[in-house]
Amino acid sequence: MERQPAGRDMTVVLDGLSYLECPRWRDGRLWVSDFYTNQVLATDGRGDTEVMAEVPGQPSGLGFLPDGRALIVSMRDHRILVRDDSGTLTTHADLSDAVPAVLNDMVVDERGGAYVGNFGFDLMGGAALRRTTITRVDPDGGVSTAADDLSFPNGMVILPGGVLVVAETFAARLTAFDVREDGSLANRRVWAQFGEPPSTDDVEAAVEQLEVAPDGICADAEGAIWVADALHARLLRVHEGGKILDEITAKMGVFACMLGGADGRTLFACAAPSFAEHERRPAREAELLAVDVEVPHAGLP
Repeated sequence: MERQPAGRDMTVVLDGLSYLECPRWRDGRLWVSDFYTNQVLATDGRGDTEVMAEVPGQPSGLGFLPDGRALIVSMRDHRILVRDDSGTLTTHADLSDAVPAVLNDMVVDERGGAYVGNFGFDLMGGAALRRTTITRVDPDGGVSTAADDLSFPNGMVILPGGVLVVAETFAARLTAFDVREDGSLANRRVWAQFGEPPSTDDVEAAVEQLEVAPDGICADAEGAIWVADALHARLLRVHEGGKILDEITAKMGVFACMLGGADGRTLFACAAPSFAEHERRPAREAELLAVDVEVPHAGLP
């Protein structure tokens, strides 16, 4: 594919929000979590927006069971919630005994199995970097560790053919696993490496060393992955092996992305001036952005 010019204009779809993450396209609308208003929103991209859930424990990862019910990560109390057709939230799984820190992003497979990341350490409190796990939640709510020794597992996709790719933000890479029939993960390998991983466990120093900080990700029909680079206000389209095929710059930081729209060719991005909680919680500066691209969505979410 010919490389498209950087700096294409992005349209503002929503604004006046706190900090958006984990966008998911579903049945003609984009669902997205707004961290510090504790809301999950859904928008048709044309101004019609609905509050789908209020999550006091702070919503993050989103996904859908085969019957259409939504799964919602409740970060601070380590739960996965399920939303029924009436909007009622109940506990689908409690991960308190399985994780060391607040929950993060999530991808849900075709059978309803969920893969959930966690910070691994107190990011906002200034703790040292610590490697952590991806937790598997079975369709019946059973909890097990699917992978370990990951450096801030963040956005995840499942490519057609059953390959799970996770963004390891503080290792500057995308890491792939084969998804076995029973939902376990195998054959771990590097899918794309963006420069050398930081050589320190100090967060501030590590941030200075990251050439790319992969956060939220989504996949397209040519097998490429769009990566929200959390530190450099850009979206990168990347092929397996690490070749960057395209770059779109934004006016402020972008932390997650999702392909959607009627033809799957609208790239949505969650943008904010920074990711620091003390800056984002009192402010309403976050935006949901959109830009048209050539290759449509594929895979999950």
